[in-house]
Amino acid sequence: MDEVLKIVNEIKGGTVHPIYFLMGEEPYYIDKLTEYIENNILTEEEKGFNQSVLYGKDVTIEDVVSSARRYPMMADKQVVIVKEAQELVRTIDKLEKYAENPQPTTVLVFAYKYKTLDKRKKITKILNKAGVVFESKKLYENQVGDWIKRVLSGKKYTIEPKATAMLVEFLGNDLGRISKEIDKLTIILPKGSTITPKAIEENIGISKDYNVFELRKAIGERNQLKAYKIADHFSQNPKDNPLVMTTGLVFGFFSQLLQYHGLKDKTPANAAKVLKVNPYFMKDYDIALRNFPMRKVSAIVATLRDIDVKSKGVGANATPQADLLKEMLVKIFN
Repeated sequence: MDEVLKIVNEIKGGTVHPIYFLMGEEPYYIDKLTEYIENNILTEEEKGFNQSVLYGKDVTIEDVVSSARRYPMMADKQVVIVKEAQELVRTIDKLEKYAENPQPTTVLVFAYKYKTLDKRKKITKILNKAGVVFESKKLYENQVGDWIKRVLSGKKYTIEPKATAMLVEFLGNDLGRISKEIDKLTIILPKGSTITPKAIEENIGISKDYNVFELRKAIGERNQLKAYKIADHFSQNPKDNPLVMTTGLVFGFFSQLLQYHGLKDKTPANAAKVLKVNPYFMKDYDIALRNFPMRKVSAIVATLRDIDVKSKGVGANATPQADLLKEMLVKIFN
């Protein structure tokens, strides 16, 4: 995010590079930077003759270079944007000659999603020298909560920890989807609001009572009644609560719990750092630690692996989701 701000601030300050090669597994920042350049380098009057958008699947590197070599009309610069540039992966080395001597009046942008260039290759080194090479890396799920808080803070909102957890568990680390839901919330809720689990439930459709976060908590507390009620809700709404996702998140919880058992330094700050969880939720892990001895946690991890295999249709003769959920809970609690 710091690198994104640096690029944006450079452009705001008048430093515009001839080539921007935006690549990486996380499309969100590639899209945001591409959009920023598309909207802010030229005036609306200049865009008509001097801004073109190409698509990797429809053009060759030679086509891109030909467009980039043109001179602007009645403007200081022209902007050439290549979207879905990863489609040019087999011929990207042909860009070397242009990158060695780029047209100074052209801003050439490559949106090269889901892939990266080999940093050892000549083309990467030339692009780095000629302009900006930006790698957009996927965030780990334990980093997404802080990202949500930063984004909301910039929009003058705050969010409760449970609401953050609900977004992360429902949407994972897909920043594009999370950003859309955040935008929806900021349209509905007044500036300065604190986003609560209730707001998430009412406006995004994630249940504050029937979600994997609450299921994990109920299991950790050995609250069997609540756990079975949530499991029953999941069984009745399988599209919103796929078993593979449920078992994966419960497996993650018990894997962390196993790690927690093995920690010598179990102070909240250290445990949260090692387990990569928000310190706010450490009390849930403390309760589960008391309720599930290390040997039992090891057995549960093995059980969850078995349930996960069955949920994917291996050796279970298409066992219904409801039955697999009950089997999971029975083996966890007994």
